[in-house]
Amino acid sequence: MDEGMTEAGTALGYEQARDELIEVVRKLEAGGTSLEDSLALWERGEELAKVCRHWLEGARARLDSALAAREAAEEE
Repeated sequence: MDEGMTEAGTALGYEQARDELIEVVRKLEAGGTSLEDSLALWERGEELAKVCRHWLEGARARLDSALAAREAAEEE
Protein backbone atom coordinates (compact mmCIF):
# COMPACT_ATOMS: atom_id res chain seq x y z
CA MET A 1 0.00 0.00 0.00
CA ASP A 2 1.30 3.50 -0.80
CA GLU A 3 2.39 5.71 2.06
CA GLY A 4 -0.52 7.83 3.28
CA MET A 5 -3.17 5.77 1.53
CA THR A 6 -5.78 4.12 3.74
CA GLU A 7 -7.13 0.62 3.29
CA ALA A 8 -10.49 2.14 2.34
CA GLY A 9 -8.73 4.19 -0.33
CA THR A 10 -7.07 1.17 -1.88
CA ALA A 11 -10.42 -0.62 -2.02
CA LEU A 12 -11.71 1.98 -4.48
CA GLY A 13 -11.32 1.37 -8.16
CA TYR A 14 -9.87 4.09 -10.37
CA GLU A 15 -13.24 5.14 -11.80
CA GLN A 16 -14.86 5.31 -8.36
CA ALA A 17 -12.03 7.41 -6.95
CA ARG A 18 -11.99 9.69 -10.00
CA ASP A 19 -15.75 10.25 -9.89
CA GLU A 20 -15.69 11.01 -6.16
CA LEU A 21 -12.72 13.35 -6.66
CA ILE A 22 -14.66 15.23 -9.35
CA GLU A 23 -17.56 15.62 -6.92
CA VAL A 24 -15.24 16.86 -4.15
CA VAL A 25 -13.73 19.46 -6.48
CA ARG A 26 -17.21 20.54 -7.60
CA LYS A 27 -18.27 21.09 -3.97
CA LEU A 28 -15.11 23.04 -3.15
CA GLU A 29 -15.45 25.23 -6.24
CA ALA A 30 -19.11 25.92 -5.49
CA GLY A 31 -18.21 27.31 -2.07
CA GLY A 32 -20.74 27.83 0.66
CA THR A 33 -19.21 25.25 3.00
CA SER A 34 -17.74 25.94 6.40
CA LEU A 35 -13.99 26.05 6.88
CA GLU A 36 -14.09 22.71 8.68
CA ASP A 37 -16.14 21.09 5.91
CA SER A 38 -13.85 22.57 3.26
CA LEU A 39 -10.79 21.16 5.03
CA ALA A 40 -12.43 17.74 5.28
CA LEU A 41 -13.28 17.86 1.57
CA TRP A 42 -9.73 18.91 0.70
CA GLU A 43 -8.29 16.04 2.80
CA ARG A 44 -10.62 13.58 1.08
CA GLY A 45 -9.63 15.00 -2.28
CA GLU A 46 -5.95 14.48 -1.48
CA GLU A 47 -6.62 10.85 -0.54
CA LEU A 48 -8.64 10.27 -3.70
CA ALA A 49 -5.88 11.83 -5.82
CA LYS A 50 -3.40 9.37 -4.26
CA VAL A 51 -5.71 6.48 -5.11
CA CYS A 52 -5.98 7.66 -8.72
CA ARG A 53 -2.21 8.14 -8.94
CA HIS A 54 -1.69 4.62 -7.54
CA TRP A 55 -3.94 3.11 -10.22
CA LEU A 56 -2.36 5.14 -13.02
CA GLU A 57 1.17 4.23 -11.92
CA GLY A 58 0.14 0.57 -11.84
CA ALA A 59 -1.31 0.83 -15.33
CA ARG A 60 1.89 2.50 -16.57
CA ALA A 61 4.00 -0.28 -15.05
CA ARG A 62 1.86 -2.94 -16.73
CA LEU A 63 2.14 -1.20 -20.09
CA ASP A 64 5.90 -0.78 -19.73
CA SER A 65 6.25 -4.45 -18.83
CA ALA A 66 4.15 -5.57 -21.78
CA LEU A 67 6.09 -3.37 -24.19
CA ALA A 68 9.42 -4.60 -22.84
CA ALA A 69 8.31 -8.22 -23.19
CA ARG A 70 7.19 -7.59 -26.76
CA GLU A 71 10.47 -5.91 -27.66
CA ALA A 72 12.44 -8.78 -26.09
CA ALA A 73 10.41 -11.32 -28.07
CA GLU A 74 11.01 -9.41 -31.31
CA GLU A 75 14.78 -9.40 -30.69
CA GLU A 76 14.94 -13.18 -30.30
